[in-house]
Amino acid sequence: MIIKLINCIAHTVNNDATVNPFLKVVFLVNYRVSLAEKVIPATDLSVQISTAGTEASGTGNMKFMLNGALTIGTMDGAVVEMVEEAGKQNFFIFGMSTEQVKEMSKKHYDARDYVMKNKELQLIIEQLRNGFFSPDQNPDDFKLIVDILLDHDRYYTLADYDSFVEMQDLVSETYKNKQKWNRMCLLNIAKAGKFSSDRTIKEYANDIWKAVPVELSPEANMNLGEVEDQ
Repeated sequence: MIIKLINCIAHTVNNDATVNPFLKVVFLVNYRVSLAEKVIPATDLSVQISTAGTEASGTGNMKFMLNGALTIGTMDGAVVEMVEEAGKQNFFIFGMSTEQVKEMSKKHYDARDYVMKNKELQLIIEQLRNGFFSPDQNPDDFKLIVDILLDHDRYYTLADYDSFVEMQDLVSETYKNKQKWNRMCLLNIAKAGKFSSDRTIKEYANDIWKAVPVELSPEANMNLGEVEDQ
């Protein structure tokens, strides 16, 4: 359903004569390592939108960081560690903290409260309901998404919406200042060293496997050299 919505939005945006020269929406089919090798080095902004405290730590965002992309995201998963290394001032952090999400879960979350306070959100929900993004104008195409957002969203998506839009505006303003943007990129690259596989494997060896380094004899080193030559 989400993939269908992305492609329908792409059809709408890419065929809009006003928007088309400036913005394109593309869905990358079968995203994989070989495709990531092309996308990641070309990326200016990495978007990490998982609700704080809900996602296991991945490595994709670290790859974007190492290749000079800046991050707009929540304090979730590996973003927390990235911010610790490069400083919050070099990221575009939005949304609730893990503690705020926990507090939200104890209360009654009503997504309609956020919709009623925001005319832009009202328009988005209405467009999803009336078939605006459907090629055949079918109002039922994305009914399930609307129902989940308004009545069954355990990720509290709309609670983070205003903060996300505000931070996207800051991204746009910062991007105009090339010197500042480039400095933030360089600092992200420089501080990405912690996420090297060498450091990770060493910590696993020390803390989990309790493996002690062994010094090889000259004969063993020679044998290894022969194996590598083969």
